[in-house]
Amino acid sequence: MKYLWTENLTAKKFPSLENDIETDVLIIGGGMAGILTAYKLKRAGADCVLVEADSIGGGITKGTTAVISAQIDTLYSEFAKKDGDKEAKLYLDANLNAVNEYRELSKQIDCDFEERPSIMYSLDDEKLMRDEAEYLNSIGFNAEFVKETPLGFPVEGAVKYPGMAQFHPLKFLYGAAEGLNIYENSFVRSLKGTTAYTDKGKISAKRVIVATHFPFKDSNGMYFMKLYQRRSYVIALRGAVDLGCTVEDYEENGLFFRNYKDLLIIGGGTHRTGKSGGFEAVRRFARKYYPDAKEAYAWANQDCVSLDGRAYIGEYSPNLPGVYVAAGFNLWGMTTSMISADILCDMLSGKSNKYLEAVKPDRSMLNSQLFLNAGSSVINFIKPSLKRCPHLGCALSFNEAEGTWDCPCHGSRFDRDGRLINGPALKGIDVK
Repeated sequence: MKYLWTENLTAKKFPSLENDIETDVLIIGGGMAGILTAYKLKRAGADCVLVEADSIGGGITKGTTAVISAQIDTLYSEFAKKDGDKEAKLYLDANLNAVNEYRELSKQIDCDFEERPSIMYSLDDEKLMRDEAEYLNSIGFNAEFVKETPLGFPVEGAVKYPGMAQFHPLKFLYGAAEGLNIYENSFVRSLKGTTAYTDKGKISAKRVIVATHFPFKDSNGMYFMKLYQRRSYVIALRGAVDLGCTVEDYEENGLFFRNYKDLLIIGGGTHRTGKSGGFEAVRRFARKYYPDAKEAYAWANQDCVSLDGRAYIGEYSPNLPGVYVAAGFNLWGMTTSMISADILCDMLSGKSNKYLEAVKPDRSMLNSQLFLNAGSSVINFIKPSLKRCPHLGCALSFNEAEGTWDCPCHGSRFDRDGRLINGPALKGIDVK
């Protein structure tokens, strides 16, 4: 795979942990959420250390399409039906605030920030899109219902969000990481209370933030039931079209689009990790609508999906005092990373944050997705196979499209030789 965001970019390098250390706050995970939280805590005067298993930005962040939008997969009108207008508006405001914070920080960090509207369309449900636009206006956001998009094919309706944005995620992340106390290549093997253990040293902290995409401590919080992971496939075309906006299909398995300089980025083919899928959906679209364009980059990425479309941010579990979590960002990792950094920085600084109520991890788990997650776990746990995930013992599936061993239960992934690619597993597998 060839990633766009790593091309012609010199990565920031940090030392690995070689001995025992102490700190007030330990952040585990060097993706966008972890780096932003460390950035904000440093500016709040906190003693903070961040550890990353590999290199900062080298996991999920390098594969993001880096759209900065308050537009999310679950419609706000649907949130309101289940949780009320107050909750829906709170989550909308949290996302809008995150967009504004990126806008302000981009004035200090060179990251190719561009303001562009976001459009969500439906191929077959005009009323759904019209109702969503009307609902957003009713709670104070100036969304617009439109009948056309710049994609070149008809849609039934769409919701346009003005004032959204896009950027280069690694340029931003490396800029934000300047001056932070970071250790790379320092894999946390276990967490006991607020003490983390790596291969070469332990970190004694007063408080810990787990920002590892999928929380790895299974004995608390029930995250192995509240989350599952999905793969998406992305190509970047040279010689296509500048859309002037970011665009996504409302349907779960639809396509999403943005531009970067002279490239058109197309993503889709989304499926639960461990199931079959690949690049064909996006390449078929490209052949049909942009037959003369040339594919310059192609990569896949993984998203951690919650039960109800909202992230889990706050206390990890009532039974794990001093430990906090940021997880379940769904397909909108950039804005949610900023939301989590704001909330966690306030919590650790002793301040209240009005957005916490919308994302507290201890909210109700009663959701149809819970039973789908449980069913997948049971099926793959009893499935006969020699290749088992070291996380919770589920049977692994071989991913022909990417040449990896993937877990359909919780999304851990391993390369052909058994080396760990994605958690929540904490070690590789024997492929002999």
